[in-house]
Amino acid sequence: MKKMETYGSTWMDFVTAIPSPLFVVTSYKSNGKPNACMQSWACFSGSGKGFYAILSNVGKRGHLYRTVKEKGEAVLNFPSADIYPLCMDTIRNNGFEVDEITLSGLTAEPATTVNAPRIKECFLALEGRFAWEHEIAEGSGSVVMCFEITNVCIEESHLDEDQLGRYGESGYLYNIHYPVNPEAFEGKSHDHIAVLNKLRDMGEY
Repeated sequence: MKKMETYGSTWMDFVTAIPSPLFVVTSYKSNGKPNACMQSWACFSGSGKGFYAILSNVGKRGHLYRTVKEKGEAVLNFPSADIYPLCMDTIRNNGFEVDEITLSGLTAEPATTVNAPRIKECFLALEGRFAWEHEIAEGSGSVVMCFEITNVCIEESHLDEDQLGRYGESGYLYNIHYPVNPEAFEGKSHDHIAVLNKLRDMGEY
């Protein structure tokens, strides 16, 4: 396999290309302006004690890490494909002095249970409080960060699978990270966006 620039990721990430949900984490900066960070590499787990979101790659130098350490609260906003371009605009509109949500053409609204903004156009929002963090590896520039989810907001049309639902082109988006063939890699690849379609009812087995 030819040498490739991995920007802090291992080559195994690109060869396996395991998809992960795509969402926007929102919080307030120290100046009170909304911060928005496109995020993936996450899993979600419930137990008798609560529901948790575990973000597995939060850079220590980014606004997301800084605002969560300062405020301790954030919202995970899940967009559908129709507003994905606006969510991507938050990457460019990431100045400290700006409202990153509004400047990108989206609507910021107060969350219900945490001191963080929600993106009105996203069909699902998970409000959460910082629980813990841990370095992926000692000395790593990124951490695994866990949020305890305090509230779930979802549009009724997406909750109903007979309407928009949570899957297909109107539902969750997934990030496929640089899918490459190690036998024929020529230094050209990009992330891809995918949607999830239900295949069959597992109760049929």
